[in-house]
Amino acid sequence: MDPAEERRHSKRQQDHINMLGFVSDSEYGIPKRCPCGGRIIDEVHRKDDYDTLPGKRFFTCKNYEADGFHYRQPWVIGVQEEIERLTKRVEEAEEVMLGSSNLCKLIDRLEDQVKMLSEQVDDLTVQVATLEKVVTIPVPLQIVTSKNHQKDKKLENVVTIPVPLQIVTSKNHQKDKKLENENNNTPKTTSDTRKTSPMLAPIT
Repeated sequence: MDPAEERRHSKRQQDHINMLGFVSDSEYGIPKRCPCGGRIIDEVHRKDDYDTLPGKRFFTCKNYEADGFHYRQPWVIGVQEEIERLTKRVEEAEEVMLGSSNLCKLIDRLEDQVKMLSEQVDDLTVQVATLEKVVTIPVPLQIVTSKNHQKDKKLENVVTIPVPLQIVTSKNHQKDKKLENENNNTPKTTSDTRKTSPMLAPIT
């Protein structure tokens, strides 16, 4: 045999075996439709058929052939597996219901806590409103004004006459210059002649 043909044959054989396993594994409970697409019928053995239990029932594919690719599920096994599946679903639903009852209790507790917190919030709101209405004692304006008035009076009593010293000094300097010029122009005497010293103008 050609090696390539042998590989193709072995591959087809492996696919055939895998398909048989898939069909056998999927045959569980009461089948609704065969893998070939055929509908499921209720088959009942006739009494003249060779069977240890005459009248045995099957869930059989309409296109059934004994090649392993069609369903022929015994009725007892199919019903038993279906009951097991439904029982499992009922148990799961029961767990969900129990969980929902626990959730209802938890919701009730949370609602009670929410009510308590709402009451506390209302109390705090009332307290805040009361604190906002409290009149704060302002600083008396009359006292502050009187203090400022007394300070102003004290400042008025103090008489200060600011005289710019720089200007006065410059004027005195000019006067001294004039006196020096006059003394230089007049004839000098013996002992009566004296240098005039600059005098500061009195600050008035």
